[in-house]
Amino acid sequence: MTYNAKAAAIATALSAVALTLQSCEQVDFDRVPPTNVRLSFDTQAEWDRYGTPGALDHKEFILDGTYRVPSDFPWTALTYTGFGGILLVGDISGAPYAYDLACPVELRRDVRIKIDPDTNEAYCPSCESRYSVFTNYGSPVSGEARKLKRGLRRFNVGPGFNGEFMVVSR
Repeated sequence: MTYNAKAAAIATALSAVALTLQSCEQVDFDRVPPTNVRLSFDTQAEWDRYGTPGALDHKEFILDGTYRVPSDFPWTALTYTGFGGILLVGDISGAPYAYDLACPVELRRDVRIKIDPDTNEAYCPSCESRYSVFTNYGSPVSGEARKLKRGLRRFNVGPGFNGEFMVVSR
């Protein structure tokens, strides 16, 4: 390969990366209103039962008045599940990620995304937008969300400061 061919190949690769970064930067991941988020898993056993210890695992957590999903989770007075609830997932390598369940197109607490087990994408049953939650951090894949560049609101997942095994927070 000549010097010019190598330079052209590098320039093409850099352009592709720049376009990818530019398109990612334009997606609005903060459209869903910020609200309190705190979900604590105090032990490894609790994480194994209610969390997402493996790749492509997913769980929903909704605390809305007396409505609670899952109903047997050890809810506390310090538990908050965001605007529409929390979608907790294990990505393709098993690392935990969390998103607000509210669709960023619909912006309603009661219009929540679901997981399509056939495609491993999240989707909104109302506007039919689809999101990549296991590989692309809640980015829109299709539908109005992609057209309008609206991604899912992301939350932090990691070890707790007070000895909790894992905590989801904003």
